[in-house]
Amino acid sequence: MATSHESSGNSSRSRSRSDQQCQVMCYHGEIAPLREVKYNGPTYGKKFYGCSYRPRTCGYFKWADEVHEIRDLQMRLLEEDTEIAELEMEKGFLEDKIKRLKETKLKLDDVVEEL
Repeated sequence: MATSHESSGNSSRSRSRSDQQCQVMCYHGEIAPLREVKYNGPTYGKKFYGCSYRPRTCGYFKWADEVHEIRDLQMRLLEEDTEIAELEMEKGFLEDKIKRLKETKLKLDDVVEEL
């Protein structure tokens, strides 16, 4: 995955957690800097992330817009997972409530029979 979700030691303490989560990491595990194509051609001016080690690069390369699309999808997936977890928890509460109501109904049925 292209993004890091872990903090990286003392040097990152001054950065906010959201900054750390938004960093794009190369295959070396280092921050891949945002760059811009400087050569004339169809991709001139387009932004990309690449490995910071030169000339011994790890080969990491992603267009910036692809990274943003991936992050958007990851965020949507996280939101959906959170909603599912909340619904499962609510389902558990409701099942417990139904169980208690059934027990109460049985007790009340016994009371009615006695009367």
